[in-house]
Amino acid sequence: MTTAPPSPPDTDAAAFVAGLRRLKAWSGLSYRRLERRAAEAGHSLPYSTAATMLGRERLPREELVAAFVAACGIRGAEAEAWLDARTDIACGPVPEDATPAPVPAVVAPLNPAPARTRPRRPRWTLVAAAALVTALLGGASASGVFTDDEEVHETRTSVRL
Repeated sequence: MTTAPPSPPDTDAAAFVAGLRRLKAWSGLSYRRLERRAAEAGHSLPYSTAATMLGRERLPREELVAAFVAACGIRGAEAEAWLDARTDIACGPVPEDATPAPVPAVVAPLNPAPARTRPRRPRWTLVAAAALVTALLGGASASGVFTDDEEVHETRTSVRL
């Protein structure tokens, strides 16, 4: 590790992961050794997770980047630069000339109540009709309308041991 560590790219997720691969190559550590060094730094970075993270083109989670960078031996402002680059890619860069919009003095409700276009009576009519049908079906079922009227004359059961 006589040369300076690679700097984090902040263009897109694929370039960021490629930068993490360069950082691993710069450190010269195996995935198992990265796992141990991350644990020594107070992070959790299973070797399989690190290998999967570097094998994909997707942006890794922030805590994985923090653990990986710490395991590679990057500390302080350089580690913050990696996390900031990851945040910039995830959220998109903030334009330098962007100023926050002024907050209006009176804030309108986010979801104003829609104007009533029809009365609620049809809904209650459907509820009442459903209750009536349920009561009729329940009464018919209880009275035996849906069962066979044949009597059972003889049942034989035997228990053989």
